[in-house]
Amino acid sequence: MLKGKTIAEWKQNYPLLEEITALQEALWINEQYNSTLNTALTRDDIDDAAARLQRFAPYIEKAFPETIEEKGIIESKLIEIPKMQAKLGGLPGKLMLKCDSHLPISGSIKARGGIYEVLKHAEQLALRHNKITVEDDYSKLTELKSFFSKFSIAVGSTGNLGLSIGIMSAKLGFQVYVHMSADAKKWKKDLLREKGVHVVEHSSDFSEAVAKGREQASHDSNMYFVDDESSTDLFLGYAVAALRLQEQLNKLNVIVDEEHPLFVYLPCGVGGGPGGVTFGLKQIFGSNVHCFFAEPTHAPSMLIGLMTGLHEEVAVQDFGIDLHTEADGLAVGRPSGFVGKALEHAISGVYTVEDDKLFSLLTELADEENIYLEPSALAGLAGPLKVLSSEYINQNGFQTSMNQAAHIVWGTGGNMVPEAEMKSYYNRGEKQ
Repeated sequence: MLKGKTIAEWKQNYPLLEEITALQEALWINEQYNSTLNTALTRDDIDDAAARLQRFAPYIEKAFPETIEEKGIIESKLIEIPKMQAKLGGLPGKLMLKCDSHLPISGSIKARGGIYEVLKHAEQLALRHNKITVEDDYSKLTELKSFFSKFSIAVGSTGNLGLSIGIMSAKLGFQVYVHMSADAKKWKKDLLREKGVHVVEHSSDFSEAVAKGREQASHDSNMYFVDDESSTDLFLGYAVAALRLQEQLNKLNVIVDEEHPLFVYLPCGVGGGPGGVTFGLKQIFGSNVHCFFAEPTHAPSMLIGLMTGLHEEVAVQDFGIDLHTEADGLAVGRPSGFVGKALEHAISGVYTVEDDKLFSLLTELADEENIYLEPSALAGLAGPLKVLSSEYINQNGFQTSMNQAAHIVWGTGGNMVPEAEMKSYYNRGEKQ
């Protein structure tokens, strides 16, 4: 029984659950979609987050030399991928890749929200203890490692959030504890340990790792817990990406309006990253942007949470789904209730992708564009053709505007994957 209904009754109410529980690829179109945002957060909050990142730019530039060219701003390129578009075939409009896979410091979208939340916490501590003022050159924070070492930070992660939190926190001087779920890759754990991070391994899934991290922090007043399931700071760190994407689209002369719709495809784990980006994009482009979340067939947590309206009150395991996927960053059984409820009218839909498809797309993208992403990051690339062939196009009257449409696939990670590991991914994709 689930909320007073049998699984058979849930399937009767939501027929798509038959495909989902059979681990088949599925596309859910949000019947409640109307671009409304159910949150008290506003554009002002995004602007505040952007300003904070600007204040920290001198520190980041000094602490991480790889950011010197961008003057301490952590940002990725937006590029066209015409060869991959031709390989997919039958896709009108313009296909682009947002290369968060190559973000400096931690090589994934988590370098946005994770690093932002750590920086905000560090700023609050430094201000509270009169170590800086907001008018200061924040590069002086490089001299405060002994101060920050009195405090600690904890987080639960499947991998990439742990990398961003761990690398930035350790650089500042914090004691860091990253609770890793069973599906986290060994190389990510090893890298964190090399950075001086305490890695706590768990035999269960993401939800347990988060719960253990939260429990640890509750017993230590000097420990700050980064809550991937409900953090507004993570959310706003991701949302800043939308401001910068607007600038990049302008430079590429890409118009976004009613006649030139923008479609964005975002791999989804617990939901914070794609949720924050969607929130930001909706603030800027409103009803002219259409955001689709992508999940593995074995971890469709956001899809089930949104479709049933149960959000965080349901887990994929409730429907007998095993959570076994090579897309470790997306291996989440229970979605963020905060994100799901805030965006339940703003997400256009959610689709699922088989692991084998992720690997074949990985190999094709490498062959066609010489770009290498980790498996979970390829979930977005499966989206354009799925959406193009769906009823969403006709329902929204896009039949005559798709030739002028722009499609952005969010490449969420991959640059830090060891070469041998990436080669094994590529070889598996070749065999599909």
